[in-house]
Amino acid sequence: QVQLVESGGGLVQAGGSLRLSCAASGLTFRRNVMGWFRQAPGKEREFVANIRGIGGSTYYADSVKGRFTISRDNAKNTVYLQMNSLKPEDTAVYSCAADVFRYGNDYVSPYEFDYWGQGTQVSVSS
Repeated sequence: QVQLVESGGGLVQAGGSLRLSCAASGLTFRRNVMGWFRQAPGKEREFVANIRGIGGSTYYADSVKGRFTISRDNAKNTVYLQMNSLKPEDTAVYSCAADVFRYGNDYVSPYEFDYWGQGTQVSVSS
């Protein structure tokens, strides 16, 4: 079965950096669009970034553009989220998601992804 396992979360001061990883198994990784979402307490799940399997094109939420970088290593079946210049408002549980690429999908809605990891907590102190 498909498994997505995130790691790399933690507590960091504002302005600091963290690198999240998501290791995937049970799927043909290169055929999948990978996404990162986050959910803060009392808020809805929010799109952060996605990356296509073929070509590696990326797309970011405006709130993280210029600070976060999504990347993937298809040989390691792993997707990364490098987070720089972190702000207290970035505090949330970050989850990775996967779905086979389909034309017509933007992959910014959680409903466009079939597979999810358990999430990793990122806390940014002021």
